[in-house]
Amino acid sequence: MTEGLVGVVRKAIKKELLESLDIGDSSIKVNMLQYADNTLFFCKVKVKSVFVIKAILNCFELVSGLKVNFHKSNIDRVGSSLNMLQRCPTILNCNMMKISFKYLGMLVGECYKRSKFWEGIVESVRNKLGRWKGKFISMVVRLCLINFVLSSLPLFYLSLYKISAMVVKEVPKLQRNFL
Repeated sequence: MTEGLVGVVRKAIKKELLESLDIGDSSIKVNMLQYADNTLFFCKVKVKSVFVIKAILNCFELVSGLKVNFHKSNIDRVGSSLNMLQRCPTILNCNMMKISFKYLGMLVGECYKRSKFWEGIVESVRNKLGRWKGKFISMVVRLCLINFVLSSLPLFYLSLYKISAMVVKEVPKLQRNFL
């Protein structure tokens, strides 16, 4: 079903009903990202674009039999006036997005150089360790948990960002205390 949604968005762009966003120095055109049942649309902020996206989603509902939950949906702008955007949530019957937010477990809208960006990873490690109650399991099991589970938690972030010095200090300290 999502292939059909992608095709309709491509048609809308080809017919100049939607304009993709140019990202980076090489101006890569981005109009949509999808992961599982999440879809992010990117376009120039114009009222016409919002109506086109609404029409595309309504058609998607009719063809697929799936329901788009507009109440769980959010809209925001990058580099355009807030005035323009304030009409859009009414059109889409959705909410204004708050920066920063989590998407697929990753904090979006925060600077990765600040410790707030990394607090979620440290807290995740702390929570996992607390649930396992290290004093009730053997040293071998504790080592396995640290090596195979806890070490993988920050990998998603590390595939995109340079690690913070705070994380480099805090996570091994938590792991040592667990052992």
